Amino acid sequence: MLKLNPAQTLLKQTLQQARKGLSAVIVFSFCVNILMLSAPIYMLQVYDRVLASRSIDTLIFLSLIIGGAVLTLALLEMVRSQIMIRIGGYLDRCLAGTVLSGSITIPLREGTAPSVQGLRDLNSFRSFISGSELFCFLDAPWAPIFLIFVFMLHPYLGLTALIGALILFALAVLNELLTRPLLAASNKSNIQALQRAESAVRNADVIEAMGIMPNLISKWDVINNEVLSQQAKASSRSAAISATSKFIRQLLQIAMLGIGAMLVIRSELTPGGMIAGSILMSRALAPVEQAISSWKSAIAARGAYARLRRQFELTPARAKSMQLPKPVGKLSVDSLTYIHPGQVEPVLRSISFSLMPGEVLGLIGPSGSGKTTLVRALLGNTQPKFGHARLDGMDVSQWNSDELGPACGYLPQDIELFDGSIKENIARMGDGSAEQIVQAAQLAGCHEMILHLPQGYDTQVGESGAALSGGERQRIALARALYGEPRFIILDEPNASLDASGEEALLGAIKTIKTRGATVIVIGHRPSVIQHVDKILVLGNGQVQDFGGREEVLERLSKAKRKTLPVVGRKK
Repeated sequence: MLKLNPAQTLLKQTLQQARKGLSAVIVFSFCVNILMLSAPIYMLQVYDRVLASRSIDTLIFLSLIIGGAVLTLALLEMVRSQIMIRIGGYLDRCLAGTVLSGSITIPLREGTAPSVQGLRDLNSFRSFISGSELFCFLDAPWAPIFLIFVFMLHPYLGLTALIGALILFALAVLNELLTRPLLAASNKSNIQALQRAESAVRNADVIEAMGIMPNLISKWDVINNEVLSQQAKASSRSAAISATSKFIRQLLQIAMLGIGAMLVIRSELTPGGMIAGSILMSRALAPVEQAISSWKSAIAARGAYARLRRQFELTPARAKSMQLPKPVGKLSVDSLTYIHPGQVEPVLRSISFSLMPGEVLGLIGPSGSGKTTLVRALLGNTQPKFGHARLDGMDVSQWNSDELGPACGYLPQDIELFDGSIKENIARMGDGSAEQIVQAAQLAGCHEMILHLPQGYDTQVGESGAALSGGERQRIALARALYGEPRFIILDEPNASLDASGEEALLGAIKTIKTRGATVIVIGHRPSVIQHVDKILVLGNGQVQDFGGREEVLERLSKAKRKTLPVVGRKK
């Protein structure tokens, strides 16, 4: 038996709890369908008893009894709907956090594009459960009850209704076979189109500034047109089958009345039985016909659930271990090798080095050399194929990230702030103390800048920090990285968007956190930053090209550069 990861276990347990409520819904569905017999029974009694006996008292009491049954039916349907709405809400509350967590961590582990498709799938699945489309599938199993009552009225009527039910069921199966592949392909293409649209919206500045819009829309239209084409084919087939089912149902209704009338003429059936048989058959076939109309929603919900299960399978388990002391910052990397999922060639090959608390490392190398990938491995965001990155002797990928995170500071190359206030962003979206927030801002050199903003630390940064300039975002992100006096700090191109005063504040921050004993890794090429590091690691083609003290490495790099320069001689 396969061992489930925590996310899969959560999904299984949540569905098990939801099935308890679904069991009550099934019982209510049985009662609802039994009470649906009240209308044909009322018709039967009125035509065959009341009209024959001309008894007003019988009519009144019969009407009161049936009225109570109809009221109970309405209440049961309302309760059934409320239970399904609550089941949908329960699933969302239990699973949404894990779905969002998986949407964040899976791209780091699997190397896939970031997407919130999992949340869309959860919403689609919940909407189907909470909506009315599901009830036709819950009512369909009770159709034989109505067919049995039709047979009890007369075998000919029962046989007619049974043939009609079999024909409609065959049409439902045909609808599944003809539309499922098209709808599955359409949903896949639609997801791809939405992801491209999200990417385009995130890069609005580049698109508008460089006139990329026409080309981008043209390529997006190709995918969108494919979605529309597949949906149109599926809808056309479904519409044809739906129209056929309506035609057959109306034809069966006529046949039931015609056969019933013939049986009444032969005195084999009463007029009330003729009307009741028509109503019973209509009720028996209604769920099947409604299922054909709702099949598109059912297929979409089934596809959403399948993708959710896949996401829960891929969601990495949060490391759980005994709580360890706050790290002091001793870093050791031993033969670390990383390969992107789905690729053969390693991005990093046998990376080995070590840092002691209070040391500052300058990580340099050309673009594509693997610097950012190495940083992710050092933070535990990706797991190496071979080797280890250990902080205070503990493998960072096995450390509980909720405990390790506060002891780490990370300034990524692409700055992303969260929708909220400046103080919330600096406090890492937590309820940090004002003293710690201001301390981090002062260390990053952005305290005065923040005070000059309209609401100071309460200023809303907007989505992704849209209300701030690039330099302001970078300095606030630096304050976030320094918040809580972390012991292991990685700064990726920290001065990329800084002016002279911002760069001066950055260098002052590096000196301060160094004196506090924090281990710092700085990715950058500007001499102003490199001159303040203790060691340099040169990365090239995913391998360590050089590592050592700053002066030693710079001297070796200078000699290597002079050797590669061409010798210029005089013309004779």
